[in-house]
Amino acid sequence: MIIVTGGAGFIGSNLIQQLNKAGERDILLVDNFAPAANLTGPKFLNLAGAEFADYMDKREFRAALKAGDFESVKARAILHQGACSNTLEDDGQYMMDNNFTYSKELLHFALDRKVPLVYASTAAVYGASAEFVEVPANERPLNVYGYSKLVFDNYVRRLMPQIKSTVVGLRYFNVYGPREQHKGRMASVIHHFTRQLKDTGTIRMFEGSGGYDNGEQRRDFVFVKDLARINMFFGGLLAESPHKPVQAVVNAGTGEARTFKAVAEALMTVHGQGKIEYILFPGDLKDRYQHYTQADVAGLRDAGYAAPFTTLDDGVKQTFAEEPAK
Repeated sequence: MIIVTGGAGFIGSNLIQQLNKAGERDILLVDNFAPAANLTGPKFLNLAGAEFADYMDKREFRAALKAGDFESVKARAILHQGACSNTLEDDGQYMMDNNFTYSKELLHFALDRKVPLVYASTAAVYGASAEFVEVPANERPLNVYGYSKLVFDNYVRRLMPQIKSTVVGLRYFNVYGPREQHKGRMASVIHHFTRQLKDTGTIRMFEGSGGYDNGEQRRDFVFVKDLARINMFFGGLLAESPHKPVQAVVNAGTGEARTFKAVAEALMTVHGQGKIEYILFPGDLKDRYQHYTQADVAGLRDAGYAAPFTTLDDGVKQTFAEEPAK
């Protein structure tokens, strides 16, 4: 069985779809379908057409792990996407329980059974840094979300000399693709720009900020299907997966930053031309916003992942070829 936590979310649901395409059906999907203020739609819609063997609520799953109910379950891999990913969430206790304690429980379960664990970390650990190599000097999170992920990365790092099985943390950069309509404000700019373009004919983006001119803020936009493939690669689920255990905390991005203007241009090639309007930078994002990200992918390549990344233009085309017209 393959365990996918956060399996109904944006990345998790795409991961299950890609597992299905690879012939995998023996999947335990773990998620939390309780309503949340930051979500704008139900997550179960992401699972249309998905095939999996079983579902467990996140709380039920954690309790079952603690009670030893999984002692007889033969897990092939754990792909841990479950977390609170709301970067504006300020409840540190809630964030640490979801992103640190939950991850720690899964880590020790995996280590005890030598099951490959691939988990979602984030580029938010770099915060205000302009350097994106995976070293402590660059890790300066601006919010408790990034901090909670960094604390777990550091926990894994401390254990690495003792770890014999695969444990890989993937620091996701700016992910986009199908199945993110439920994420509300936390959806990618590609999702927000598309809605604006279709509804009004105008894409609104921040005026100059963080030392960048209007629309020139830069992000490393990574296609969600690429991240699914990386998870499957390190989880030992592809023909080209490593034959030996891998222990690493690495960046998962393309290594190429693109401007918000470039995103708008890519979207207009798909949806038709429109205008760009620049708006004031929101006050609630001050001191917690990354104006620039660009993954250093040397660590990912050193860990054995050699496949190319989908270009922004191709990823945008694939996203809207797959999403139903609205």
